[in-house]
Amino acid sequence: MPKVFYTQPDGTERGVEGTAGDSVMQIAVRNGVPGVLGQCGGVLSCATCHVFLDEQNADDFPPVGEDEDEMLDCTAVERAASSRLSCQLSLAEGQHVRVTVPETQL
Repeated sequence: MPKVFYTQPDGTERGVEGTAGDSVMQIAVRNGVPGVLGQCGGVLSCATCHVFLDEQNADDFPPVGEDEDEMLDCTAVERAASSRLSCQLSLAEGQHVRVTVPETQL
């Protein structure tokens, strides 16, 4: 079972188990993780699921695509090299991922 560890801006961390094939955003929204809004439902038309992907997980996912890259320019918190839209991070069986939630999404 995949697991995502969400670190909040204040440093608190919460681990949440999900299902293979779910996105980091779907798991967060379903489990009430603060700071991951996912207002568009994961169709890549907003940036309210912006997270900072842990460097150790960077190679676990395909690189940022053109559409995601454009949406990352619309984030409420300044974009970083590790910025990803969590709706684009689908999990595999047994995968463990760490992300940090930005201070705000709006």
